[in-house]
Amino acid sequence: MDRDFLIDLFADFGPVTIRRMFSGFGISADGINFALALRAGLYFRADEHNIPQFEAEGSGPFQYQQRTTAKTVTVNSYWQLPARLFDDSEELAAWARASLAAAQRAALRKRPKPRKGAKKAAAKKPVAKKTKSRVVPAKRVSRARAGTHNHRR
Repeated sequence: MDRDFLIDLFADFGPVTIRRMFSGFGISADGINFALALRAGLYFRADEHNIPQFEAEGSGPFQYQQRTTAKTVTVNSYWQLPARLFDDSEELAAWARASLAAAQRAALRKRPKPRKGAKKAAAKKPVAKKTKSRVVPAKRVSRARAGTHNHRR
């Protein structure tokens, strides 16, 4: 799949941004990545809300082989788009909207929650960090460097 094909494919969905990613393209709308065009397949973002739709079509999650261990890795957050949707741009647009919603839900889950007392900490003045360095009196240092060993105190 090339960039022009993907732009035409998403025409009924609306404007998309297509960027090089891995060995293919990442497809995003409103700044959120919701689809991947990798190898010979198109994979849409999925979660508990739309995975049953993929399963009903006989689709599966994105999988790849690790180079070092030859282990198969399954990425459950992206599922392969059923081939029949390539010929139905209106239904593809509906699936794309559902996948964008899944990506938006995932983005909300990833946002860090504010820590308790964060407002209080921000209002306080910054405190200098304590260091573990030891202060050595200058006279002791100079005697040691000079080679003088005076054991008087």
